Amino acid sequence: MLENIRLSFQGIWSHKMRSFLTMLGIIIGIASIISIASTIKGTNEQIKNNLIGSGNNTLSIMIYQQGYPYIIDSWSQPPAGFREVTDEVCDQIRALDSVESVTRYNERQYSESIFYKNTALTNTSVRSIDGDYFETVGYTIRTGRNFIESDFKNFRKVLIVDQTAADNIFGNEDPIGKTIEISKMPFTVVGVVEQSRKFTPNINNLEDYYTYANADTTGYIFMPKASWPIVYQYDEPENVIVKAVSVDDMEAAGKGAEDILNATVSSSQTEFKYKADDVLERAQKLQDMSAATNSQLIWIASISLLVGGIGVMNIMLVSVTERTNEIGLKKAIGARKGSILGQFLTEAAVLTSIGGIIGVASGIGMAQVINKVSGVAVSIDVMISGIAVVFSMLIGIVFGLLPSVKAANLDPIEALRRE
Repeated sequence: MLENIRLSFQGIWSHKMRSFLTMLGIIIGIASIISIASTIKGTNEQIKNNLIGSGNNTLSIMIYQQGYPYIIDSWSQPPAGFREVTDEVCDQIRALDSVESVTRYNERQYSESIFYKNTALTNTSVRSIDGDYFETVGYTIRTGRNFIESDFKNFRKVLIVDQTAADNIFGNEDPIGKTIEISKMPFTVVGVVEQSRKFTPNINNLEDYYTYANADTTGYIFMPKASWPIVYQYDEPENVIVKAVSVDDMEAAGKGAEDILNATVSSSQTEFKYKADDVLERAQKLQDMSAATNSQLIWIASISLLVGGIGVMNIMLVSVTERTNEIGLKKAIGARKGSILGQFLTEAAVLTSIGGIIGVASGIGMAQVINKVSGVAVSIDVMISGIAVVFSMLIGIVFGLLPSVKAANLDPIEALRRE
Protein backbone atom coordinates (compact mmCIF):
# COMPACT_ATOMS: atom_id res chain seq x y z
CA MET A 1 0.00 0.00 0.00
CA LEU A 2 2.76 2.46 0.92
CA GLU A 3 4.57 1.60 -2.31
CA ASN A 4 1.38 2.25 -4.29
CA ILE A 5 0.97 5.63 -2.58
CA ARG A 6 4.60 6.52 -3.34
CA LEU A 7 4.12 5.58 -7.00
CA SER A 8 0.89 7.60 -7.09
CA PHE A 9 2.65 10.77 -5.88
CA GLN A 10 5.44 10.13 -8.34
CA GLY A 11 2.98 9.83 -11.22
CA ILE A 12 1.05 12.93 -10.16
CA TRP A 13 4.24 14.96 -9.84
CA SER A 14 5.52 13.87 -13.25
CA HIS A 15 2.31 15.16 -14.86
CA LYS A 16 1.65 18.22 -12.70
CA MET A 17 -0.51 20.23 -15.08
CA ARG A 18 -2.60 17.26 -16.18
CA SER A 19 -3.09 16.18 -12.57
CA PHE A 20 -4.14 19.67 -11.52
CA LEU A 21 -6.66 19.97 -14.34
CA THR A 22 -7.99 16.52 -13.41
CA MET A 23 -8.43 17.64 -9.79
CA LEU A 24 -10.01 20.96 -10.72
CA GLY A 25 -13.56 19.63 -10.87
CA ILE A 26 -13.13 17.99 -7.47
CA ILE A 27 -11.60 21.18 -6.01
CA ILE A 28 -14.44 23.39 -7.29
CA GLY A 29 -17.14 20.98 -6.13
CA ILE A 30 -15.71 20.46 -2.63
CA ALA A 31 -14.95 24.17 -2.22
CA SER A 32 -18.52 25.09 -3.19
CA ILE A 33 -20.05 22.57 -0.80
CA ILE A 34 -17.79 23.62 2.10
CA SER A 35 -18.53 27.33 1.61
CA ILE A 36 -22.29 26.72 1.32
CA ALA A 37 -22.32 24.36 4.33
CA SER A 38 -20.35 26.92 6.36
CA THR A 39 -22.85 29.62 5.42
CA ILE A 40 -25.78 27.37 6.40
CA LYS A 41 -24.25 26.55 9.78
CA GLY A 42 -23.27 30.15 10.44
CA THR A 43 -26.74 31.42 9.48
CA ASN A 44 -28.42 28.82 11.70
CA GLU A 45 -26.23 29.76 14.66
CA GLN A 46 -26.95 33.44 14.02
CA ILE A 47 -30.70 32.78 13.98
CA LYS A 48 -30.52 30.77 17.18
CA ASN A 49 -28.33 33.31 18.96
CA ASN A 50 -30.46 36.24 17.82
CA LEU A 51 -33.62 34.66 19.22
CA ILE A 52 -32.11 33.18 22.37
CA GLY A 53 -29.89 36.12 23.25
CA SER A 54 -26.40 34.75 22.68
CA GLY A 55 -26.20 32.28 25.50
CA ASN A 56 -28.46 33.92 28.12
CA ASN A 57 -30.79 30.87 28.07
CA THR A 58 -33.78 32.87 29.35
CA LEU A 59 -37.35 32.80 28.13
CA SER A 60 -40.56 34.48 29.20
CA ILE A 61 -43.79 32.82 30.29
CA MET A 62 -46.48 35.43 29.70
CA ILE A 63 -50.25 35.69 29.85
CA TYR A 64 -51.73 35.02 26.40
CA GLN A 65 -55.20 35.78 25.11
CA GLN A 66 -56.24 33.48 22.25
CA GLY A 67 -52.68 32.98 21.10
CA TYR A 68 -51.41 36.55 21.51
CA PRO A 69 -49.53 38.14 24.45
CA TYR A 70 -51.89 40.08 26.67
CA ILE A 71 -50.56 43.51 27.62
CA ILE A 72 -51.96 44.89 30.88
CA ASP A 73 -52.18 48.67 30.88
CA SER A 74 -53.54 51.37 33.14
CA TRP A 75 -56.94 51.38 31.40
CA SER A 76 -57.62 47.63 31.33
CA GLN A 77 -58.68 45.26 34.05
CA PRO A 78 -56.46 42.24 34.74
CA PRO A 79 -58.00 38.99 33.47
CA ALA A 80 -60.13 37.15 36.02
CA GLY A 81 -58.84 33.94 37.58
CA PHE A 82 -55.21 35.06 37.77
CA ARG A 83 -53.30 36.07 40.87
CA GLU A 84 -49.80 37.09 41.83
CA VAL A 85 -47.11 34.45 41.40
CA THR A 86 -46.33 33.31 44.94
CA ASP A 87 -42.99 32.27 46.42
CA GLU A 88 -44.30 28.69 46.56
CA VAL A 89 -44.99 28.66 42.82
CA CYS A 90 -41.52 30.05 42.12
CA ASP A 91 -40.03 27.30 44.29
CA GLN A 92 -41.92 24.67 42.25
CA ILE A 93 -40.54 26.10 39.01
CA ARG A 94 -37.04 26.38 40.47
CA ALA A 95 -37.18 22.70 41.46
CA LEU A 96 -37.42 21.63 37.79
CA ASP A 97 -34.24 19.90 36.61
CA SER A 98 -34.08 22.10 33.50
CA VAL A 99 -34.41 25.41 35.41
CA GLU A 100 -31.45 27.28 36.90
CA SER A 101 -33.34 30.30 38.26
CA VAL A 102 -36.71 32.04 38.04
CA THR A 103 -38.00 35.57 38.51
CA ARG A 104 -41.34 37.38 38.16
CA TYR A 105 -42.33 40.88 37.14
CA ASN A 106 -45.13 43.31 36.33
CA GLU A 107 -44.82 45.63 33.38
CA ARG A 108 -46.25 48.77 31.82
CA GLN A 109 -45.19 49.48 28.26
CA TYR A 110 -45.30 53.01 26.81
CA SER A 111 -46.90 54.42 29.93
CA GLU A 112 -48.03 58.04 29.74
CA SER A 113 -47.65 58.52 33.50
CA ILE A 114 -43.81 58.63 33.64
CA PHE A 115 -42.04 62.02 33.72
CA TYR A 116 -38.55 63.33 34.24
CA LYS A 117 -38.79 67.04 35.01
CA ASN A 118 -41.25 68.27 32.33
CA THR A 119 -40.53 65.51 29.82
CA ALA A 120 -42.97 62.60 29.38
CA LEU A 121 -41.15 59.28 28.96
CA THR A 122 -43.81 57.70 26.75
CA ASN A 123 -41.54 55.09 25.15
CA THR A 124 -40.04 53.83 28.39
CA SER A 125 -41.19 50.57 29.98
CA VAL A 126 -41.40 50.16 33.73
CA ARG A 127 -41.18 46.82 35.53
CA SER A 128 -41.62 45.78 39.13
CA ILE A 129 -39.14 43.03 39.99
CA ASP A 130 -38.14 40.70 42.78
CA GLY A 131 -34.66 40.16 44.19
CA ASP A 132 -33.78 37.46 41.64
CA TYR A 133 -34.54 39.44 38.50
CA PHE A 134 -31.16 40.97 37.65
CA GLU A 135 -29.21 37.75 38.22
CA THR A 136 -31.69 35.67 36.20
CA VAL A 137 -31.89 38.02 33.23
CA GLY A 138 -28.17 38.79 33.26
CA TYR A 139 -27.87 42.39 34.50
CA THR A 140 -25.02 43.77 36.59
CA ILE A 141 -24.86 47.01 38.55
CA ARG A 142 -22.89 49.63 36.62
CA THR A 143 -23.20 52.54 39.04
CA GLY A 144 -25.06 53.09 42.31
CA ARG A 145 -26.55 50.13 44.16
CA ASN A 146 -28.92 47.22 43.79
CA PHE A 147 -32.24 46.94 45.57
CA ILE A 148 -31.81 45.85 49.19
CA GLU A 149 -34.15 43.94 51.47
CA SER A 150 -35.39 47.09 53.23
CA ASP A 151 -36.48 48.52 49.84
CA PHE A 152 -38.98 45.68 49.56
CA LYS A 153 -40.01 45.59 53.22
CA ASN A 154 -40.51 49.35 53.58
CA PHE A 155 -42.15 49.95 50.16
CA ARG A 156 -39.45 52.45 49.25
CA LYS A 157 -40.00 54.57 46.17
CA VAL A 158 -36.66 53.84 44.53
CA LEU A 159 -35.74 52.97 40.94
CA ILE A 160 -32.95 51.34 38.98
CA VAL A 161 -32.63 52.18 35.28
CA ASP A 162 -30.83 50.25 32.56
CA GLN A 163 -28.01 51.86 30.63
CA THR A 164 -30.22 52.58 27.62
CA ALA A 165 -32.74 54.45 29.76
CA ALA A 166 -29.95 56.31 31.56
CA ASP A 167 -28.47 57.51 28.27
CA ASN A 168 -31.81 58.51 26.75
CA ILE A 169 -33.38 60.14 29.82
CA PHE A 170 -30.41 61.78 31.54
CA GLY A 171 -27.89 62.19 28.75
CA ASN A 172 -24.55 63.23 30.28
CA GLU A 173 -26.06 63.77 33.75
CA ASP A 174 -25.38 61.34 36.58
CA PRO A 175 -28.69 59.46 37.08
CA ILE A 176 -28.02 58.58 40.73
CA GLY A 177 -30.22 60.67 43.03
CA LYS A 178 -32.39 62.04 40.22
CA THR A 179 -36.18 61.93 40.61
CA ILE A 180 -38.56 60.32 38.13
CA GLU A 181 -42.29 60.83 38.62
CA ILE A 182 -44.55 57.82 38.07
CA SER A 183 -48.32 58.36 38.39
CA LYS A 184 -47.54 61.64 40.21
CA MET A 185 -45.41 59.81 42.79
CA PRO A 186 -41.69 60.74 43.06
CA PHE A 187 -39.19 57.89 42.78
CA THR A 188 -35.45 58.26 43.33
CA VAL A 189 -32.92 56.58 41.02
CA VAL A 190 -30.43 54.56 43.11
CA GLY A 191 -28.64 52.53 40.45
CA VAL A 192 -27.88 51.85 36.80
CA VAL A 193 -27.64 48.33 35.36
CA GLU A 194 -26.37 46.90 32.11
CA GLN A 195 -26.56 43.43 30.61
CA SER A 196 -23.56 41.24 31.36
CA ARG A 197 -23.60 39.85 27.82
CA LYS A 198 -23.45 42.57 25.22
CA PHE A 199 -25.50 41.33 22.28
CA THR A 200 -26.91 43.00 19.20
CA PRO A 201 -28.85 40.94 16.64
CA ASN A 202 -27.33 40.82 13.17
CA ILE A 203 -29.97 42.61 11.07
CA ASN A 204 -29.30 42.38 7.33
CA ASN A 205 -32.75 43.10 5.87
CA LEU A 206 -36.29 44.21 6.68
CA GLU A 207 -37.36 40.68 7.61
CA ASP A 208 -34.53 40.45 10.14
CA TYR A 209 -35.59 43.81 11.56
CA TYR A 210 -39.15 42.69 12.25
CA THR A 211 -37.88 39.37 13.62
CA TYR A 212 -35.19 40.65 15.94
CA ALA A 213 -35.50 44.38 16.53
CA ASN A 214 -36.51 45.51 19.98
CA ALA A 215 -39.20 48.18 19.87
CA ASP A 216 -38.20 49.58 23.27
CA THR A 217 -35.82 52.34 22.20
CA THR A 218 -35.57 54.20 25.51
CA GLY A 219 -34.91 51.31 27.87
CA TYR A 220 -36.34 49.98 31.12
CA ILE A 221 -37.07 51.41 34.56
CA PHE A 222 -37.19 48.94 37.46
CA MET A 223 -38.86 49.33 40.85
CA PRO A 224 -39.15 46.93 43.83
CA LYS A 225 -42.05 44.50 43.53
CA ALA A 226 -43.56 45.77 46.78
CA SER A 227 -43.78 49.34 45.44
CA TRP A 228 -45.90 48.45 42.39
CA PRO A 229 -49.31 48.99 44.10
CA ILE A 230 -48.27 52.53 45.04
CA VAL A 231 -48.61 53.62 41.43
CA TYR A 232 -50.58 50.81 39.76
CA GLN A 233 -52.89 47.97 40.85
CA TYR A 234 -52.91 45.53 43.77
CA ASP A 235 -52.82 41.77 43.22
CA GLU A 236 -51.97 42.22 39.57
CA PRO A 237 -51.02 38.99 37.73
CA GLU A 238 -47.33 38.67 36.89
CA ASN A 239 -45.25 37.31 34.06
CA VAL A 240 -42.32 35.00 34.72
CA ILE A 241 -38.82 34.65 33.29
CA VAL A 242 -36.94 31.37 33.69
CA LYS A 243 -33.28 30.74 33.02
CA ALA A 244 -32.63 27.25 31.69
CA VAL A 245 -29.58 25.21 32.62
CA SER A 246 -28.56 25.13 28.94
CA VAL A 247 -29.93 26.04 25.51
CA ASP A 248 -31.04 22.43 25.03
CA ASP A 249 -33.09 22.63 28.25
CA MET A 250 -35.02 25.75 27.24
CA GLU A 251 -37.97 23.91 25.75
CA ALA A 252 -38.37 21.67 28.81
CA ALA A 253 -37.94 24.62 31.19
CA GLY A 254 -40.56 26.69 29.38
CA LYS A 255 -43.08 23.85 29.18
CA GLY A 256 -42.59 22.88 32.83
CA ALA A 257 -42.99 26.45 34.08
CA GLU A 258 -46.00 26.98 31.81
CA ASP A 259 -47.76 23.91 33.27
CA ILE A 260 -47.07 24.95 36.87
CA LEU A 261 -48.37 28.49 36.29
CA ASN A 262 -51.50 27.35 34.45
CA ALA A 263 -52.30 25.05 37.37
CA THR A 264 -52.77 28.20 39.47
CA VAL A 265 -55.27 29.74 37.02
CA SER A 266 -58.97 29.34 37.78
CA SER A 267 -60.57 26.44 35.91
CA SER A 268 -63.34 28.78 34.74
CA GLN A 269 -60.80 30.85 32.80
CA THR A 270 -60.63 29.58 29.22
CA GLU A 271 -59.71 32.74 27.29
CA PHE A 272 -56.41 33.53 29.02
CA LYS A 273 -53.51 31.16 29.70
CA TYR A 274 -49.83 31.29 30.52
CA LYS A 275 -47.67 30.40 27.55
CA ALA A 276 -43.90 30.07 27.18
CA ASP A 277 -42.16 31.94 24.39
CA ASP A 278 -40.87 29.00 22.32
CA VAL A 279 -37.79 30.64 20.86
CA LEU A 280 -36.30 27.30 19.83
CA GLU A 281 -39.37 26.55 17.69
CA ARG A 282 -39.12 29.97 16.05
CA ALA A 283 -35.42 29.43 15.45
CA GLN A 284 -36.07 26.00 13.95
CA LYS A 285 -38.65 27.39 11.52
CA LEU A 286 -36.26 30.09 10.33
CA GLN A 287 -33.43 27.55 10.08
CA ASP A 288 -35.60 25.20 8.03
CA MET A 289 -36.45 28.01 5.62
CA SER A 290 -32.76 28.84 5.24
CA ALA A 291 -31.68 25.21 4.84
CA ALA A 292 -34.36 24.47 2.22
CA THR A 293 -32.85 27.10 -0.08
CA ASN A 294 -29.22 26.26 0.64
CA SER A 295 -29.69 22.50 0.20
CA GLN A 296 -30.62 23.17 -3.42
CA LEU A 297 -27.34 25.03 -3.83
CA ILE A 298 -25.47 22.03 -2.42
CA TRP A 299 -27.08 19.73 -4.98
CA ILE A 300 -26.11 22.12 -7.75
CA ALA A 301 -22.54 22.25 -6.45
CA SER A 302 -22.47 18.44 -6.34
CA ILE A 303 -22.81 18.36 -10.13
CA SER A 304 -19.23 19.60 -10.39
CA LEU A 305 -18.15 16.59 -8.34
CA LEU A 306 -19.79 14.33 -10.91
CA VAL A 307 -17.98 16.22 -13.67
CA GLY A 308 -14.76 15.92 -11.69
CA GLY A 309 -15.28 12.18 -11.27
CA ILE A 310 -15.79 11.74 -15.03
CA GLY A 311 -12.57 13.69 -15.57
CA VAL A 312 -10.72 11.34 -13.23
CA MET A 313 -12.05 8.33 -15.13
CA ASN A 314 -11.01 9.87 -18.45
CA ILE A 315 -7.46 10.64 -17.31
CA MET A 316 -7.06 7.22 -15.70
CA LEU A 317 -8.11 5.54 -18.95
CA VAL A 318 -5.50 7.64 -20.75
CA SER A 319 -2.97 6.65 -18.09
CA VAL A 320 -3.74 2.94 -18.61
CA THR A 321 -3.22 3.35 -22.35
CA GLU A 322 0.07 5.21 -21.83
CA ARG A 323 1.39 2.61 -19.41
CA THR A 324 0.31 -0.51 -21.26
CA ASN A 325 3.91 -1.70 -21.65
CA GLU A 326 4.61 -1.07 -17.96
CA ILE A 327 1.55 -3.09 -17.00
CA GLY A 328 2.51 -5.91 -19.35
CA LEU A 329 6.04 -6.03 -17.90
CA LYS A 330 4.76 -6.16 -14.33
CA LYS A 331 2.36 -8.98 -15.17
CA ALA A 332 5.08 -10.85 -17.06
CA ILE A 333 7.32 -10.93 -13.97
CA GLY A 334 4.50 -12.17 -11.74
CA ALA A 335 2.32 -9.23 -10.72
CA ARG A 336 -1.24 -10.33 -10.01
CA LYS A 337 -4.46 -8.70 -11.11
CA GLY A 338 -5.08 -7.53 -7.54
CA SER A 339 -1.81 -5.63 -7.29
CA ILE A 340 -2.37 -3.89 -10.65
CA LEU A 341 -5.95 -3.05 -9.64
CA GLY A 342 -4.77 -1.72 -6.28
CA GLN A 343 -2.07 0.45 -7.86
CA PHE A 344 -4.45 2.27 -10.18
CA LEU A 345 -7.21 2.57 -7.58
CA THR A 346 -4.69 4.03 -5.13
CA GLU A 347 -3.50 6.52 -7.72
CA ALA A 348 -7.09 7.64 -8.41
CA ALA A 349 -7.87 7.88 -4.69
CA VAL A 350 -4.70 9.86 -3.95
CA LEU A 351 -5.40 12.21 -6.85
CA THR A 352 -8.95 12.99 -5.71
CA SER A 353 -7.93 13.16 -2.01
CA ILE A 354 -5.40 15.86 -2.81
CA GLY A 355 -8.14 17.65 -4.75
CA GLY A 356 -10.45 17.25 -1.75
CA ILE A 357 -7.91 18.74 0.67
CA ILE A 358 -7.27 21.69 -1.64
CA GLY A 359 -11.05 22.05 -2.09
CA VAL A 360 -11.63 22.17 1.68
CA ALA A 361 -8.97 24.84 2.09
CA SER A 362 -10.44 26.80 -0.83
CA GLY A 363 -13.96 26.43 0.59
CA ILE A 364 -12.87 27.80 3.97
CA GLY A 365 -11.23 30.70 2.19
CA MET A 366 -14.36 31.32 0.11
CA ALA A 367 -16.50 31.27 3.27
CA GLN A 368 -14.30 33.93 4.89
CA VAL A 369 -14.49 36.07 1.76
CA ILE A 370 -18.30 35.76 1.76
CA ASN A 371 -18.32 36.83 5.40
CA LYS A 372 -16.12 39.86 4.75
CA VAL A 373 -17.84 40.99 1.56
CA SER A 374 -21.52 40.39 2.38
CA GLY A 375 -21.53 40.15 6.18
CA VAL A 376 -23.25 36.74 6.10
CA ALA A 377 -22.37 34.70 9.18
CA VAL A 378 -20.26 31.60 8.51
CA SER A 379 -19.12 28.74 10.74
CA ILE A 380 -16.63 26.07 9.68
CA ASP A 381 -17.70 22.50 10.48
CA VAL A 382 -14.66 20.26 10.99
CA MET A 383 -16.74 17.11 10.60
CA ILE A 384 -18.15 18.19 7.23
CA SER A 385 -14.63 19.09 6.09
CA GLY A 386 -13.39 15.61 7.01
CA ILE A 387 -16.37 13.97 5.31
CA ALA A 388 -15.66 16.02 2.17
CA VAL A 389 -12.09 14.67 1.96
CA VAL A 390 -13.28 11.09 2.47
CA PHE A 391 -16.01 11.62 -0.12
CA SER A 392 -13.49 12.90 -2.65
CA MET A 393 -11.42 9.76 -2.03
CA LEU A 394 -14.49 7.61 -2.68
CA ILE A 395 -15.06 9.49 -5.94
CA GLY A 396 -11.56 8.48 -7.01
CA ILE A 397 -12.20 4.86 -6.11
CA VAL A 398 -15.59 4.71 -7.85
CA PHE A 399 -14.59 6.50 -11.02
CA GLY A 400 -11.14 4.92 -11.07
CA LEU A 401 -12.56 1.42 -10.84
CA LEU A 402 -13.24 0.96 -14.56
CA PRO A 403 -9.74 2.05 -15.69
CA SER A 404 -8.18 -0.06 -12.92
CA VAL A 405 -10.14 -3.15 -13.94
CA LYS A 406 -9.15 -2.55 -17.55
CA ALA A 407 -5.48 -2.35 -16.52
CA ALA A 408 -5.74 -5.47 -14.36
CA ASN A 409 -7.33 -7.48 -17.20
CA LEU A 410 -4.70 -6.65 -19.83
CA ASP A 411 -3.09 -9.69 -21.39
CA PRO A 412 0.66 -9.42 -20.61
CA ILE A 413 1.75 -10.64 -24.07
CA GLU A 414 -0.58 -8.25 -25.91
CA ALA A 415 0.47 -5.46 -23.55
CA LEU A 416 4.18 -6.00 -24.25
CA ARG A 417 3.56 -6.05 -27.99
CA ARG A 418 1.69 -2.74 -28.02
CA GLU A 419 3.70 0.32 -28.86
